[in-house]
Amino acid sequence: MEYEEAKIKIVEGLTKKLKTKSKFYFNDLSKILEMKPREAKKIVNQLVLDGVLEYWSSGSTSMYGMPGTGKQAGAEHED
Repeated sequence: MEYEEAKIKIVEGLTKKLKTKSKFYFNDLSKILEMKPREAKKIVNQLVLDGVLEYWSSGSTSMYGMPGTGKQAGAEHED
């Protein structure tokens, strides 16, 4: 799968699910891409580097989301 195709798939997949949640586990992303985790990891990492996705960690849990979405989006940018 090409990077641009994967990018479109992720953005469309997450946009559809934004009504119910804003953060997704890595396994959710690999299912959307229909790829094995090892293959999906490279694409997901590149999407984070390009600013299409953002990485979020609570310390024990790692999740991904689209920038500017979710309950904490406003609070994270306060001074």
